[in-house]
Amino acid sequence: MATVLLVRHGRTTANATGLLAGRATGVRLDEVGRDQAARTGERLADVPLVAVVSSPLERCQQTAQHILDRQAGAPHAPTEPDLTECDYGRWQGRTLAELATEELWPTVQSQPSAVVFPDGESMAAMQARAVAAIRRHDAVIESEHGPEAVWVAVSHGDVIKSVLADALGMHLDLFQRITVGPASVSVVRYGASRPSVHATNTDGGDLSWLSKGIRSGDAPVGGGAGHEAPRPTGA
Repeated sequence: MATVLLVRHGRTTANATGLLAGRATGVRLDEVGRDQAARTGERLADVPLVAVVSSPLERCQQTAQHILDRQAGAPHAPTEPDLTECDYGRWQGRTLAELATEELWPTVQSQPSAVVFPDGESMAAMQARAVAAIRRHDAVIESEHGPEAVWVAVSHGDVIKSVLADALGMHLDLFQRITVGPASVSVVRYGASRPSVHATNTDGGDLSWLSKGIRSGDAPVGGGAGHEAPRPTGA
């Protein structure tokens, strides 16, 4: 199958002030977030991406544009509503400090599968539509570009954590064990028998090895040889 790079948007003004932005419009990257997104674009500059699919919210589209700006070709760049932020309902627009005093907060932390946000979405529904969207795009991209294709999905922290939990075979109730930082890159490949997770929450380091694609096949017993380390500049 193709390889998907799950990229969280860069830091926003809401992130910096501890506000749960949710699906509110007008939430954009701050200066730090723009630098983070640009750095992610630089990390992926040597990887020939065939598509960059984004949540429709501004912060994700801004991050996607930073990635596209460093691509030599012209990858397809649609928006995907099913990659949008969780609908936090009446929690949207409130501070995390205030939300931590809510009766629902401990359940969000320990049993997300049971959470339905007031007048909003359940976390289980968020995971179901996000995983389905990733798998749908992945299948289409492989059929059009082949099994060595690499593409990017730009989304949100809880959404990406839920997709990674599914790929790792983890119950949604364990997804708070996963960290997904601003503008981080996680690498997933959906194989014929199982998904394989090659990296999570990376915010630095060389990714040019992805330009050679990830070979399909059974998991190597003992861990295998890994990918080639990048050559030092000037070597």
